[in-house]
Amino acid sequence: MGDVRDVLVDLDTAFRGAIAGSEPDTEEWWSYLDGLKSEFPLGFAQPSDGLLSPQHVIQRIGELTGPEAVYAAGVGQHQMWAAQFIKYERPNSWLNSGGAGTMGYSVPAAMGAKVAEPDRVVWAIDGDGCFQMTNQELATCVINNIPIKVAIINNSSLGMVRQWQTLFYDGRHSNTDLNTGHGTVRIPDFVKLAEAYGCLAIRVEREDEVDAAIQKALETDDRPVVIDFVVSADAMVWPMVPQGVSNSYVQYARDHAPAFDQEI
Repeated sequence: MGDVRDVLVDLDTAFRGAIAGSEPDTEEWWSYLDGLKSEFPLGFAQPSDGLLSPQHVIQRIGELTGPEAVYAAGVGQHQMWAAQFIKYERPNSWLNSGGAGTMGYSVPAAMGAKVAEPDRVVWAIDGDGCFQMTNQELATCVINNIPIKVAIINNSSLGMVRQWQTLFYDGRHSNTDLNTGHGTVRIPDFVKLAEAYGCLAIRVEREDEVDAAIQKALETDDRPVVIDFVVSADAMVWPMVPQGVSNSYVQYARDHAPAFDQEI
């Protein structure tokens, strides 16, 4: 018993002494994990519509920026790809609302991270749907000198819901196709929107433009940067667990694909 300021220090010292030399043997567990990685390697198919691969965009953001950055993501397909294709190597570098499904999380979370650690690069990896829920906070960023980087993975749709409609509802895309990136009219035009807020705004539509845009963002620290990456709406997140079934059922389905398709 005592003052919490003193007791916590004593408790930390006692705890470290108690666990010294008692680290668990994790060799078998790591062997199991390495086997899963070998059996289910990370990868993606190139889009057939000529648009950018979202997985490639996110992977390059991680590779060019490095592990010392902080990455925040919203909710949806971009959330899953950001979890998969960025190689996190240190604690507190991945900010996400997980299964809470809080669309609009990315920009405010990135703002908080940049204020807390101003010397780190902070990326908000967002979808075109999520971004429209909190993009007004770019004004807060500009006014208060919070130079975050925002990567909009713009598939002109509510991608995760659209994926479910494609797979399980015979492609009946009800209220999931947007007009943010594809076609001649963009509603809204994210480049014009970002410029109106005083940000550096870039649109990327070709693969050979991806690296240069990311580098430009990394070199800019006097204002927020918004990059509108126009990606394919047909890219999907894998693996995927359908609603109402377990992970073990998905493994069963993998071994009995025709029966699984019929049941779905």
